[in-house]
Amino acid sequence: MSKTLDALTFPLWGSRLIEASAGTGKTWTIAALYLRLVLGHGDADGFARPLVPSEILVMTFTRAATRELSDRIRSRLLEAARCFRGEEQPAQDDALLIDLMAAYL
Repeated sequence: MSKTLDALTFPLWGSRLIEASAGTGKTWTIAALYLRLVLGHGDADGFARPLVPSEILVMTFTRAATRELSDRIRSRLLEAARCFRGEEQPAQDDALLIDLMAAYL
């Protein structure tokens, strides 16, 4: 049985497998989960503490996919850092980043 993954509430402890067809948002979701791990977000569903990138393992299958995933995660982290520093506002349609910022007033 498949169900829609909510990146804002998905549990961040233990090992997780995200499996889906091409074009379904896996890369976006993984970058969102990565950002939550770095922020230490999630309370009971979160990890015990914020993590640094060297403590997070993300795997994919090809070199090209690895580069894309790495670039997207880096871009998401930089975007979030600019927003959290007050240098820019999150896009109006970026509900995840808006909700994360609201959790860290």
